[in-house]
Amino acid sequence: MYQVIDGKKISQEIKDELREKVLGLKAKGERRCLAVIQVGNDPASSVYVNNKKKACAYIGMESLSYELPEDTTEGALMETIVELNERADVSGILVQLPLPRHIDEKKILLAIAPEKDVDGFHPVNVGNLSIGRPGYVSCTPAGVIQLLKRSGVEIEGKECVVLGRSNIVGKPMAMLLLQENGTVTICHSKTKNLKEITKRADILVVAIGKPKFVDESYVKEGAVVIDVGIHRNEDNKLCGDVDFERVAPHTSAITPVPGGVGPMTIAMLMSNCVM
Repeated sequence: MYQVIDGKKISQEIKDELREKVLGLKAKGERRCLAVIQVGNDPASSVYVNNKKKACAYIGMESLSYELPEDTTEGALMETIVELNERADVSGILVQLPLPRHIDEKKILLAIAPEKDVDGFHPVNVGNLSIGRPGYVSCTPAGVIQLLKRSGVEIEGKECVVLGRSNIVGKPMAMLLLQENGTVTICHSKTKNLKEITKRADILVVAIGKPKFVDESYVKEGAVVIDVGIHRNEDNKLCGDVDFERVAPHTSAITPVPGGVGPMTIAMLMSNCVM
């Protein structure tokens, strides 16, 4: 029988631990504050921003919310970031993506001071990760590592395959698995003999952005499967990159969608803020 890895439960454990840590910091006169910037009123972004504010409130951390109109200029947004970079009372800055088309996302993310880049997207933090130096790590891959560790999944010595090579998930995921002494292969849209490679995996992390792309023919019997994808199917129900019903019986452990990796992303954002 396979184990369903409960991301809601594990993320709650992490937030409870952070709550205690924030109390300890307050007792020493230290404070943490996250500034969240949203440009425009994209409904999905508004939900994410609200969830981040709720998480801050739960762990006892302060948050600042900047809800800027859709027509905010790139220059005005840059000014806000520069101001927040200089504020001693702000420990983390997060710009909610996507941004309106007239704003260059890369330029904006580069403007955030690396020491306040709690999303872990700045090249300095990405570079630190690649050479094993301390720094902020992209929240979703960091959450996957916590899911594995807290579910008793051994990474060291295991064959790990990451399906997807994005800067936000695939590449940092591979680096983190490597840090845990996994043997790592990255697959992508140009990979040949894809199923042969994924079927070698003891741990398969799927972040390819295609609903129910991975079925049982991609998975080795007894593998651990982590599904990072999230989509709406034809019935408007959430699903992942993995066909859960077909794949789950062939695994030793698997994450569901929803309730798997998703809740971990905000938990790890909070963890970065409290670092």
